[in-house]
Amino acid sequence: MNDKPTTMKKAVALKYAPDKSSAPVLVAKGKGHMAETILQKAKENSIPIQEDASLVEVLSKLDLDQEIPAELYQLVAEVLSFIYRSDSRIHRMNQKS
Repeated sequence: MNDKPTTMKKAVALKYAPDKSSAPVLVAKGKGHMAETILQKAKENSIPIQEDASLVEVLSKLDLDQEIPAELYQLVAEVLSFIYRSDSRIHRMNQKS
């Protein structure tokens, strides 16, 4: 018998369009099968994935289409920085090919 608690996978998706909103917006959230679907869609569309369980926990409490609150700007900025760096690396690799 396995005594380890099983944790259900959670995922969120943010969209940031500076010309449309002042902060990133929560566009998808889910757990279990829905989380897997969100992650699969991200992979299919070459969207970088950043794993941060504590940030997902906080963001999953927001309503869909809600801008992230100001107190999360710093944490989300770190995620966006990761994404921009990843995009830059991919772009450079594609140019070399």
